[in-house]
Amino acid sequence: MARQGNAAIIEQFLADGIPYMFGNPGTVEQGFLDALEDYDDLQYILTLQETVAAGIADGYARATGRPALLQLHSGVGLGNAIGMLYQAKRGHSPLVVIAGESGVKYEAMDAQMAADLVAMAEPVTKYATRVTDPNSVLRVLRRAMKMAMTPPCGPVFVSLPLDVLDAPNDEPVIPSTFLRTRTAPVRPLVHQAAELLAGAERPIVLVGDGVSASGAQDELVRVAEQLGADIWGADFSEVNLDATHPLYRGQLGHMFGEVSAAAVKDADAVLIVGTYVFPEVFPVLSDPFKDGARIVHIDLDGYEIAKNHPVTLGLVADPKATLEVLADELDGRLSEEDRVNAFERLVARRGEQPGQPADDGSLLGHFLRELAAHVPDDVMVFDEALTSAGPLNAHLPGRLPGHWFSTRGGSLGVGIPGAIGIKLAHPDKTVIGFTGDGGSMYTFQALYTAVRHNIGAKFVICNNRSYKLLDLNIEQYWRERGVPEHAHPSPFDLSDPDLGFSDIARGFGVDALRVDEPGQVAEAVKRMLADDKPFLIDLRITEGGDRG
Repeated sequence: MARQGNAAIIEQFLADGIPYMFGNPGTVEQGFLDALEDYDDLQYILTLQETVAAGIADGYARATGRPALLQLHSGVGLGNAIGMLYQAKRGHSPLVVIAGESGVKYEAMDAQMAADLVAMAEPVTKYATRVTDPNSVLRVLRRAMKMAMTPPCGPVFVSLPLDVLDAPNDEPVIPSTFLRTRTAPVRPLVHQAAELLAGAERPIVLVGDGVSASGAQDELVRVAEQLGADIWGADFSEVNLDATHPLYRGQLGHMFGEVSAAAVKDADAVLIVGTYVFPEVFPVLSDPFKDGARIVHIDLDGYEIAKNHPVTLGLVADPKATLEVLADELDGRLSEEDRVNAFERLVARRGEQPGQPADDGSLLGHFLRELAAHVPDDVMVFDEALTSAGPLNAHLPGRLPGHWFSTRGGSLGVGIPGAIGIKLAHPDKTVIGFTGDGGSMYTFQALYTAVRHNIGAKFVICNNRSYKLLDLNIEQYWRERGVPEHAHPSPFDLSDPDLGFSDIARGFGVDALRVDEPGQVAEAVKRMLADDKPFLIDLRITEGGDRG
């Protein structure tokens, strides 16, 4: 006898090795949530709001490289999660998003909570669909799994009406097919790429998260060292290379295009790998590259190649496989003079490398030095510190692949849930999420989930009592338009009323400390790392009202 679709979908998720469903329950999902009680191998991770569920799922998917199952409640729940799904789409996180609805039979009634869920989801997903045939449920879910995991990965959405899932379902459960895309272009094209890059006097490499997704960190470094090329991060939110490598120059501007334009304007050869150019909010509209620059772009996502600016050669191929072949081609093509020049550039960059970050006397610097001295070498960091990210990355730089993550896509509030998702994926690791006072309040209720499910992530609120990034951006806006400096707009200020993060955290059951001065730092770090339970530090990095 056929079982209901409610049970069939859970069997399908288990066949695909899905251990968790992240979500917030609703009435129109009650059938499969009730059926879930009979399956011990698929655990429901309860969140108090859908934005949090999406953020935790995003962190889990990034940390595992596997699909994460996200359950949303109809149109209202999907609406709550839209911002975080945009983050997941920009970051290519493989989320499989399901939402219930009251039923196909009610479609003409325009009833309570009725909405075109597919139309809502389409702008923030790779693929969005609705199942209306009770015997096509598992087929559609397998298609969704495949599409989420096919590079460029990304979130997919499936609407599951209640009456469709209540109907008998005799579909067989078959594990989804995940495609293998590890392919390199034909050798003559890689040979052409080597010809374009060899002999450059001012080469640069622009990299993004396609390198991390491909596992191409070693191959990237080999090619960059062969060329003696400076490496700049573009769409860069994971460990695409050791951040302490002497050729790594940092990340390009995520806000103003002039930063990227200045970095690339003198390059005579440019290698772009696994990123689009450029990821600013206000990009330069003209071509920022030098006239005559030889530009090679390698990416599995053909849409991103030459999307905004022309390139000399575009290769739609796996970065790891392609860079490996490119390195071999360069070995046979570089002249002795090329090798000497590349080595001299590498040595010069090594000489410029700073040592330990200088003691600037700040509370943030003191805290980060103390923390860096006590965390294990394989600490995992989620960085949503934004305006505090510079000091954070100086003390805890991303070195190990899969151990450092930062926000991407512009959605605030991912720091706390992202760290929870990473800790759930790697329960044996020390995981610390850094966020700001403004960003944290988008998803602070995620602490409830950490306590309920015994997820021992640690959290640091870099509390400057403002939307500090907006302060910096308005100052840039004034400079560009010749506006005299004046007081920052009052909506940027978060000092009144004072947000008592340690008190709020304790209200959710999370042990917490407020740190106002250097003398409190050692004890705070000691307590935070003392056990494997959630812990939060409210780090007051500016005094109230001092937001300059």
